Amino acid sequence: MQIVLATHNPHKVAEFQQITASTRPDLEIIGYDGPEPVEDGVTFAENALLKARAAAAHTGLVALADDSGICVDVLGGSPGVFSAYWAGQKKDAVANLELLLDQLRDIADPHRAAHFTSAIALVTPEGAEHVVVGEWPGRLAHTATGGGGFGYDPIFIPDGQPAGEERTVGDFTAEEKQAQSHRARAFMELGPLLAQL
Repeated sequence: MQIVLATHNPHKVAEFQQITASTRPDLEIIGYDGPEPVEDGVTFAENALLKARAAAAHTGLVALADDSGICVDVLGGSPGVFSAYWAGQKKDAVANLELLLDQLRDIADPHRAAHFTSAIALVTPEGAEHVVVGEWPGRLAHTATGGGGFGYDPIFIPDGQPAGEERTVGDFTAEEKQAQSHRARAFMELGPLLAQL
C-alpha cells in the first residue's frame, strides 16, 4: 500500500522508509511533490495535520506528516515548532544549530536537558484524522560531533546510553537512530491505526 509522506525533506522520507522497512514492509512510503501549506499552527500536532491534509487532498492517497523539533528546557521548550526556522526563514540547518549552541554557550551540563518531539498525523482522503506523538529525552552537547543524522542530531545526546558513553545522534548509525528516535516512537503508536487501513 502506498502512503504519501507530506514533506519535501529527503532525509525525513529516508527515515520513514527505514522505519517502515523493518516494521511494516507492506507499506510503501513515497515522497510528496505538491504544494506546501503555510505551517501556521502553534503546536507540532497542528502543523502535522496541516501538512497531511494538504498531501491527502493533492494526491488522493493516505497521507502521513511529521512535524518535529527540539525542545530545550532552559529555553522554555524552544525552539519547538520553530526548530526549522530558528535562525531565520531560510531553513538553514547549520545556522540553526550554531545559533542554538551560541545561546547555550554558558549553560552547564545539568541545565542542558532537551528532548526531540515528533507529532505524526495520518489523514485519509475520506477525511479521517489521527495524531500520535513520540518524545526522545536527552541533553545538548557543547559542540557538534559525528557525520550522521541531520538537523540538531549532532548536538543531541539521548538518555539511556551505557555509562561512559555520551554519543550524539550524529555519532549513531542509521539503524541505531531508527530504533529509538522520536519518529520511531511516534510511529509505534501509529501501528494500530495503520493496521486498520
